[in-house]
Amino acid sequence: MIDAVCMRLSAAIEALSQLEVADRDRIFGETWPLMWATHNRIAHGDLLIDSDIITATLDADVPMVIRTITRALNE
Repeated sequence: MIDAVCMRLSAAIEALSQLEVADRDRIFGETWPLMWATHNRIAHGDLLIDSDIITATLDADVPMVIRTITRALNE
């Protein structure tokens, strides 16, 4: 199951990478490089992905990203 979750998380980050750079920087600021690094770890080294880190990302970081996107859409 963690493989499917990783692929969806990677796809979501990939979709966000298609935003205009200025918009992406405005919305995510300093967190974007960390988000992209997560994508890269999943896409290029998924045998090395720690399921506990992915679980923590889903529990803590994904809700924050959703709130950030929601706020940006309401501006």
